Amino acid sequence: MTDAWLARLTLGAIFIYHGLVPKLLCQDATELRLLDAHGLPHQLLVAAGVGEVLLGLLILLLRRRHWPLWTAMAALILLLVDVAIFAPGLLTQAFNPLSLNLAAVALCVIALRGRAAR
Repeated sequence: MTDAWLARLTLGAIFIYHGLVPKLLCQDATELRLLDAHGLPHQLLVAAGVGEVLLGLLILLLRRRHWPLWTAMAALILLLVDVAIFAPGLLTQAFNPLSLNLAAVALCVIALRGRAAR
């Protein structure tokens, strides 16, 4: 297993997990508060969860394509900025969006720098 494939596998798992568990299965209170901060309906949580799961699957299935990784990196950075603006208190909690998103961006870079798994 190459480093690039390991990074891609981990990144895909992160997106699938974060789309499935806190958004689709549990509808986490923090996720709902983020929607409230934007004045958005809670029903969007399902769409966000489906989008994250799909992106995770694309990262895993389109192993020779880089655009899912670039999409993930852009989303991670934009969502981190969004949290910093609309819910900065989350950045001081344990296992917060800052540490998670920075680690996931690093995985994107590792996957992009390596060759696609054969």
